[in-house]
Amino acid sequence: MKINETIIRETEKFVTGLLKNETPETYSYHTLDHTLEVVKNAVFIGTKENLQEDEMSILRVAAWFHDVGYIKTYKGHEKESAAIAAEFLESQGVDENICASVAESILATAIPRNPESRIARVLCEADFMHLAQENYFEQAKKLRQEQKNAGIRKLKKTEFDKESIKLFEEHRWHTTYCKNNLDEPKQKNLEILKERIAKRATKAKMKAAKSKSYSRGVDSMFKLTARNQINLSHIADNKSNILISLNGIIISLALATLVSKFKQEPVIIVPTIIFILFSLSTIVLAILSTRPNISSGKFTREDIKQKKVNLIFFGNFYNMALEEYEWAVAEMINDDPYLYSTLTKDQYSLGKVLAKKYHLLRWAYNVFMVGLVISVGAFLFVFI
Repeated sequence: MKINETIIRETEKFVTGLLKNETPETYSYHTLDHTLEVVKNAVFIGTKENLQEDEMSILRVAAWFHDVGYIKTYKGHEKESAAIAAEFLESQGVDENICASVAESILATAIPRNPESRIARVLCEADFMHLAQENYFEQAKKLRQEQKNAGIRKLKKTEFDKESIKLFEEHRWHTTYCKNNLDEPKQKNLEILKERIAKRATKAKMKAAKSKSYSRGVDSMFKLTARNQINLSHIADNKSNILISLNGIIISLALATLVSKFKQEPVIIVPTIIFILFSLSTIVLAILSTRPNISSGKFTREDIKQKKVNLIFFGNFYNMALEEYEWAVAEMINDDPYLYSTLTKDQYSLGKVLAKKYHLLRWAYNVFMVGLVISVGAFLFVFI
């Protein structure tokens, strides 16, 4: 008995019920919707390939049964599908040769595919027609999720896409219609796959570079340290100004009052000179603590490439042309290690300057204190 419309309707009813009731809940791709899509694709391609009526009937039945084996096993489901189809067709009284043709077409969908009959070739095309369709990526997402949920394999998006690229490159169309009409859209999907992988790789590199960069806490540390050092420098300058102003006044008063009395009171000459010398020494030390140290203000491109120049300190660039300085800054801000190294060097340089300031300032206060004591002692000694 040949396959007629009655058997095809019974096949549709049987497979629909089977897939609705026994398809695992974890499956999101190999469902009734996929089978319906393959049946539709098979009829479309079979028509384009001018299949005979008998061939088309066998194709439709094979398309309905091609994935029912998934309800029993994931790997090797083609054999289960062929067995279920054979059992059903035998119950419908279909000839053995036709049953064998259905089974052969279903088994031909196993990878690697090498279909021999026209029916098998069309069925293989119908099963993989989604490779050339716009909704391919939606279907691929369902397949990846299904394999993960079913415990078949857990692949990340990039890994799955790489497997898909391998599948695309190994896949070949077997019918004239698909070769002429589906190869180009298939290649477009393949290019999109490759672009997706390339974009993910770029994002991964950017993420890795970002993870290696410095945190906001480091930026805050640099800001806080710089602010504290500037405040300390301001305090040191104020203290120096106090010493300079105070001792300047002392020297002026000493010269105006004491020196004029040297003839009347020659005994005060030595104490006065001691007092003036200590005040003068204090002023010199205070001035040295605030005296700036300016470098040449020039650098070379080789210095920048070797990351030797601190571009934050004005003394290193004030004699450079604007274009050269802009180029150097661009090199620095595009290189995080160089940028943070420069900030570190700047903090270190500020610290060294502060250390020198406070060292000289300490000596200035010590000289002022000792000089004041000695001078007062000398005046007391003279008068007593």
